[in-house]
Amino acid sequence: MPKKPSRRLQELKKKVEERPYEPIEALKLLKETATAKFTESAEAHIRLGIDPKYTDQQLRTTVALPKGTGQTIRVAVIARGEKVSEASNAGADIAGSEELIAEIQNGMMDFDRLIATPDMMPKVARLGRLLGPRGLMPSPKGGTVTNDIAQAIQEFKAGKLEFRADRTGIVHVMFGKASFSPEDLLVNLKALQETIDRNRPSGAKGRYWRTLYVSASMGPSIEVDIAILRELKLEDAA
Repeated sequence: MPKKPSRRLQELKKKVEERPYEPIEALKLLKETATAKFTESAEAHIRLGIDPKYTDQQLRTTVALPKGTGQTIRVAVIARGEKVSEASNAGADIAGSEELIAEIQNGMMDFDRLIATPDMMPKVARLGRLLGPRGLMPSPKGGTVTNDIAQAIQEFKAGKLEFRADRTGIVHVMFGKASFSPEDLLVNLKALQETIDRNRPSGAKGRYWRTLYVSASMGPSIEVDIAILRELKLEDAA
């Protein structure tokens, strides 16, 4: 039996009209409907015209959010030799080699992003069952398998996010905090839209963008006019 929406959410839904909103208007409404007792995330839910069961219609990539995520990201690095010291010096919260793999196998998950050097991936592969369901498995497409450890740490700490379309072709991604200004949220949302357009799968046919909704993590969904967002120039959003 579906869970009945709370009275708070029912009241908030009354503020949202069933129509596509201009991007800045939608983001102002997102802020207005973020009434939980904690700082909510700003989320985007994007339905794309793709069928990810086909390899040429899968979307998995990263976006660098210009205004950051509003979160403190804990980065762990699995490397070997001097690369471990390099990771620590570059700001990694945790860095190690085989001993770190063993700690993770024993349940240590005190990180938000795991980066590995290519030479360690055969050993990291055994963590797949633990890391995969949490979205933490390093991957070249996600920018988390690299020899340029320092740059990767800097980017993820600054607001780089990995995301993918789920099996129904929907992208769910956090693009900031509801406490951000509408203008900063718009800059991040625009960066997300441009990234999705740039990484359009080769097998995607017909209309690529179907619907785009934004919401605070505990708030109602608000539809965004995709055409207006795509036509927006970034300097207009800045």
